[in-house]
Amino acid sequence: MAHGHVAYGLRAGYGLTYVTADTVASWERGLLAPSAAELTALAATLWCSPGDLMSAASTLREHRVARGLAPDDVARQAGVELQAYLRMEETNTWRGNERQSQALARALRLAAPDFVEVTGRAAPLAELLRSAVTTRWQGYVRPVTKLLPVEKRQVEKALRQMHEDYQARMARTLNWGSGPGPDASGEAGRDYLERVLEHFWGLVPTDGTDSRKDGAQSW
Repeated sequence: MAHGHVAYGLRAGYGLTYVTADTVASWERGLLAPSAAELTALAATLWCSPGDLMSAASTLREHRVARGLAPDDVARQAGVELQAYLRMEETNTWRGNERQSQALARALRLAAPDFVEVTGRAAPLAELLRSAVTTRWQGYVRPVTKLLPVEKRQVEKALRQMHEDYQARMARTLNWGSGPGPDASGEAGRDYLERVLEHFWGLVPTDGTDSRKDGAQSW
């Protein structure tokens, strides 16, 4: 389809009378960004989903638009007032309680890393993980489990493995047999801590399925 054909479809089918071939060309080249309504109409005109036209979603609004949902749909499913939801979307700061957070994840079908990101839990989770691998990991199973819908036993298994991996890296920095080894600076340990979320996601389910037995359901 030429730019003019797409623009005509948007004008005739969705009442976007101001859209021209140049507008469509600007969207395509990244010179302009379509609004949520324009993106939804564009996706329908091109017979695809809004998510197909977007790069990886990273905000609450982008995840909603990618799913083709209206704000009131998400607010209703998450159990929050529409105006409150719109404020949270505008500031990209989720303030729902645990039950509402679970409902939000189900409504938007969020994978675990996306769920943590849009609810503002990435930084707190990373801090807990760093503490777990550098001290006694057993005391961090419950706090970590409370931040995301992953079964406790899977969190426990992941923390144990991460603790062992990190401690093994740090032990190698000493190289007891022949003095300081190539990792004596602790660079390997620092790198592990900086990428601690990446290591965690490699050990727990991230496909958007809530594996807890006490609430076996899709997010």
